[in-house]
Amino acid sequence: MNRTKTFAAAVMACAGAATTSHAFAQSSVTLYGIVDEGLTYTTNQNGHSNLQMQSGVSQGSRWGLRGNEDLGGGMRAIFVLENGFDPSTGALGQNGRLFGRSAYVGLDSRFGTLTLGRQYEFMTDYVAPVSAQGQWGIYFAHAGDVDNLNGTFRVNNAAKYQTPSFGGFHLGVLYSFGGQPGSFATNSLVSVGANYNNGPLYAAAAYTHINSPYAAVFDSLPKNALYTRYLPSATSQEIYGLGATYVLGSFKFGLNATRTVFHSGLDGANVDFNNYEAWLGYYISPALQVGGGYTLTDVDEHATGNKPRYQQANLMLDYFLSKRTDVYAMAACLTGSSGTHAQMDYVTAASSSNRQALVRVGIRHKF
Repeated sequence: MNRTKTFAAAVMACAGAATTSHAFAQSSVTLYGIVDEGLTYTTNQNGHSNLQMQSGVSQGSRWGLRGNEDLGGGMRAIFVLENGFDPSTGALGQNGRLFGRSAYVGLDSRFGTLTLGRQYEFMTDYVAPVSAQGQWGIYFAHAGDVDNLNGTFRVNNAAKYQTPSFGGFHLGVLYSFGGQPGSFATNSLVSVGANYNNGPLYAAAAYTHINSPYAAVFDSLPKNALYTRYLPSATSQEIYGLGATYVLGSFKFGLNATRTVFHSGLDGANVDFNNYEAWLGYYISPALQVGGGYTLTDVDEHATGNKPRYQQANLMLDYFLSKRTDVYAMAACLTGSSGTHAQMDYVTAASSSNRQALVRVGIRHKF
């Protein structure tokens, strides 16, 4: 009998310890997402106008799981699994990946955040918010998203560290392991960034270097006509970016500049893309925002001496039906110099001339 009582007491003590342990290690998992859908009319795709349903323009349609567990001592385990999809057809995004937008796990503490997996580099993380694309959507990206502010590519096999805030400053570094035996640098990527966020001012700068970009981050698939022909032969791609936004009452101003270099992109010589953008948003009321912007893109083909130039004007009208649902209308026009073909980001084909324009109406719901 005494042995039975002793055993029962031990079981109860263990159960109590387990209960205490579970109470200490608080955890949570959140399901979230965005569904964006609408109709877009384009003036010229391969010489013909087009009316099509397109998803993921104001923001990419997605669903995801985000979780954390309290490990004690101010440290948490964190993870994100985020899927991109097309509600027009139900198809997976990001070239058929299940969690193509993000898939990572890591640790967060007072010393910063370390994550491992498929992630964004710092042009997308830090510099994108200072662009019109970062404010209103994919059609406003620079030259077919040549600088990745829209996150055209994500980074596989990436280790990423971000510091805690120091008076509004954050610093970050990311390295992607190419995974090639005997040649660690092949298909590798490094990205560094810094941002400052204090009251009405946000400022950021970043640099990303990619070895063998066509294979490393573009899945060896063609992208936008403005830069596709430079990708297959490029030995590396460098991207620089900086900019700032400032909020003044109901107004929000943004300025940014980026530079992308395809090393050996054409006939063994470099090809440079320089983008300069200014934009302005204004809340007419808490539920209604208007905005507009202008981007100038200068290209330099060192092998040929050609210097194409592109100019894009953007307009946006956004009405919020609630905190989670809005309807919007947008318009954009891209004009290239003589002899070029225009193609805005996410438009499925280039124009037969040097000009392409579009208008869109859409609805976005967040959950």
